[in-house]
Amino acid sequence: MSEIRLTETDSLTTEQIQVIVKGIADHASDAVGDPGFHQLAVFAEDGDGVLVGGVSGSVNWTWLSIKLLWVAPSVRGTGLGRRLVDAFEEMGRARGCTSSHVDTLEFQAPGFYERLGYERFAEIPNYAPGSSRIYYKKTL
Repeated sequence: MSEIRLTETDSLTTEQIQVIVKGIADHASDAVGDPGFHQLAVFAEDGDGVLVGGVSGSVNWTWLSIKLLWVAPSVRGTGLGRRLVDAFEEMGRARGCTSSHVDTLEFQAPGFYERLGYERFAEIPNYAPGSSRIYYKKTL
């Protein structure tokens, strides 16, 4: 076997990410079937084409995973966050998802996800200084 070299980096290329994702999917498929992994996103732009919000994540088996959700301060409180998550969940349902999960920091959005019907199931205290990381799930 040839020598294996480790490289430290702060970012991966798209191609490197694709190789890793395919490797994980292939391994998972051998054990529990094809995860059907693919990424999804919904974003919002204002009338000038400026990005003011977005949600992204992935589908694995029948689970929708919310990885990132952001709403610009100028449009917070307008219902845009709910619209983004609702549209994202609908994309998941259309792809066979029956459940969704997300995590957030205690100072960010626990109440928001709870109002959308997400149920807290785990917490890591002091994940960030003075703030827990909270995990939620929801049946779609």
